[in-house]
Amino acid sequence: MLRHMRRLAAVLAGTLAAALLSLGTAGSASAAPKPAPAGVDITGTGMSAPVRMHADTEPTLVGAVIDQVNFLAPTGMPKGPKAANLGPKYTVVVLAGETPKQTYDLYPKAVGGPRLYRPAKQPDGRKTSAGWFLGRLSMSETLRTAGVPLERQFDTVSGGAGGGERVLPEDTLDPAKDLDEALSDLQRLLLLNVGVMLTITVGLAGIALLIRRRTR
Repeated sequence: MLRHMRRLAAVLAGTLAAALLSLGTAGSASAAPKPAPAGVDITGTGMSAPVRMHADTEPTLVGAVIDQVNFLAPTGMPKGPKAANLGPKYTVVVLAGETPKQTYDLYPKAVGGPRLYRPAKQPDGRKTSAGWFLGRLSMSETLRTAGVPLERQFDTVSGGAGGGERVLPEDTLDPAKDLDEALSDLQRLLLLNVGVMLTITVGLAGIALLIRRRTR
């Protein structure tokens, strides 16, 4: 009997210790500091002061700017356009709180389309390779919405940072109209083919009749 009581006491002691340990672990986890909010810092041509934003206060703008640089492949093109064809340069630094983590050079007005350069040396010391990349077509409008002094660009559809805007004529976006026109063209083509086939058939029949008469 005494032996069973000792075993029961040992089991209860172990259960209590495990419970206290789990409570301590949960308490330490809940007390862990929250990660610093993401942010961006933008500097460049025509800017008298940097533009700095954080995701806790301007999540849409920060997300739109980060979207311009978060799709890059591990390696890029070794050479970019000539300096004369790059246009104004804007440096975007991705932040964790106030700590710089990544940096990129953006050229929204480059000849042939936006370009992006990733330096090999990054603020957080991570290993990466320098390279040039084709940028998103929305680069200029995204930077402009974030506060960069760029003229508004009407030949692209912008989205994310400031909301999308349709800049194409309505009639170019009407699939029903395009389908009607395609069916009409197909109908005319079929009628033309039927007419040609009838002409050929009548001609062959006439030739066959003429040959038959001559062979009698």
